[in-house]
Amino acid sequence: MQFTISGREKAFNIDESIESYLTRVYTHVPIEQVESIFAFTERSTLYGGRPFNRPQLLKKDIESMYELGIGYRIPLTNNFVTRAEYETNICFLEKYHRAGNSVILVNDDLAKWIHEDFPKYRIEASIIKNIDNSRRLDKALEIYDTVVLPTSLNEKIDFLDKIECKQRITLFAFAGCGINCPSKICYPSMSKFNKYNGHTQIDCSQPTKKRESRGKVKFDLDLYTQMGFHRFKMIEPLAVVRRQPAVRRSINTIKTKI
Repeated sequence: MQFTISGREKAFNIDESIESYLTRVYTHVPIEQVESIFAFTERSTLYGGRPFNRPQLLKKDIESMYELGIGYRIPLTNNFVTRAEYETNICFLEKYHRAGNSVILVNDDLAKWIHEDFPKYRIEASIIKNIDNSRRLDKALEIYDTVVLPTSLNEKIDFLDKIECKQRITLFAFAGCGINCPSKICYPSMSKFNKYNGHTQIDCSQPTKKRESRGKVKFDLDLYTQMGFHRFKMIEPLAVVRRQPAVRRSINTIKTKI
């Protein structure tokens, strides 16, 4: 198994070493299985997914990651990008352009520009693209090296079975908002927030559309690896989540081993 994990929590203890952070927060994940860490460094208008308030990784953290063989996965998931704006971020992209690093993207134009100008990056389609059927997946794989599927598809075992290029798919190890919220109106508003042009409102559908929450749902990774998947994404420590309810094909009978 390979894991891409969040470095967001490190912002609350910015002086902590990367190795200490990994062993403390991601206790159940061997460091050698951590393929990359995604988090914010310096400010960029290409960020999305979460509002940028402060750096979560420092220069010394990136250098320590490289020494450990861990790549930097840059969350450039802003919905709104122009060519002119891309060009103002060239220096930022050059700074981290090396084999082993990757960029997470939503905007297809941005994906094509980065692929052409910075070929060492792995280009990954974000969950925010909501690639939820075979047609969308086939189209995305023409542009992106790898694709993060929506967490709802973790429970569509028949759909997952039929994917031929499983090595190019990233599945979530567990889910939170992604499986509880069908609207996902927060992402466009976060994209606007990260333009730093005065937009400060972050939208959320929870107050306007009440629904029963399943909380944080842990998925059975052994089942997926037996199917041929090996790339997984973690946003929070596994210790804070609970196992999901039973899903078809014995998904509830195989214990997760990481």
